[in-house]
Amino acid sequence: MIKKIRKRMQSDDYRFFHENNNLGKNIILIGLGGSYAYGMNKDSSDLDIRGISLNKKEEVLLGIDFEQVVDEKTDTTIYSFNKMIELLTKMNPNTCEILGLQDWQYFYLHPIGKELLENRKMFLSKICIHTFGGYASSQLRRMENKAARLVGQTQNEAYILKSINNAKYDFKNRYYPHDESDVKLYIDTAVQEGYDSEIFMDVCLKHYPLRDWTGMWNEMKAIVSSYNKIGKRNEKAISHDKLGKHMAHLIRLYMMCIDILEKEEIITYRTDEHDLLMSIRNGEFLDENRQPIAEFYDLLNEYEKRFDYAKNNTSLPDVPDHKRINEFKMYVNERIVKGEV
Repeated sequence: MIKKIRKRMQSDDYRFFHENNNLGKNIILIGLGGSYAYGMNKDSSDLDIRGISLNKKEEVLLGIDFEQVVDEKTDTTIYSFNKMIELLTKMNPNTCEILGLQDWQYFYLHPIGKELLENRKMFLSKICIHTFGGYASSQLRRMENKAARLVGQTQNEAYILKSINNAKYDFKNRYYPHDESDVKLYIDTAVQEGYDSEIFMDVCLKHYPLRDWTGMWNEMKAIVSSYNKIGKRNEKAISHDKLGKHMAHLIRLYMMCIDILEKEEIITYRTDEHDLLMSIRNGEFLDENRQPIAEFYDLLNEYEKRFDYAKNNTSLPDVPDHKRINEFKMYVNERIVKGEV
């Protein structure tokens, strides 16, 4: 597989690696991204390529940044060194993945790229609880969204309520605190024409910040709106059976975050869990109506418990090692200014 990918990357489609002024000799790392990076690719999977390129001397001196080069035709994204450092410090899941590939998944590693990988632990912190947890919540919402479109109106309403409740779980971390009983959501007989049942709410908030309430309201409103957008694009997604894909990526996100919290390692390629993740992706955890079976929710519940335990018992610091990160960033940029790289 890797030989085929390397040969494919030598085609004219990838000439931009050499022709783009921000790439060429400035590239320090190129590796796999997406399903190929996780080991969850199928024959129909897109080939995603990710990489890092050093900022140019004038950018370092003037404090400007090209941030990234995106080639949509080849699903390639190359981040600038300074932008990548920023994203890694924030423990962005999509960029952390590039630090956890297996050796054979890297197509090019400059010595500075190797140094970055050797120092990857300086980025690890409890911030991953919120970033990976947020991505997992988003993936769960997508999964429930896809499932809801295959069922009747009453069950669809239940999926919407479940998605809102999942989102509400994180409200306490981002909005002014309130008791659960202050905002109660439930399903009852519909008053809206054309509905059998619908979601109602009982709200009792006193002296509550308006902007925080507006934020929560807009998030709940966005979830409801997303379920109402049936459209051709969503029907196509269902026909392509993306539900299993969302389910598999949800579990994978929990796996990766648990590894970071417990082992202090970024493990992108899931060797040990490959068969489980592929069985989920291939629809083996869906029933005849293409709905997630009880065993999947049991598995999800197990990983949610492991995630909760890991985040409560991790020895990771609250924030990354900013001093070490800044020293590494300055070390690299000083070498760029001196013309040493």
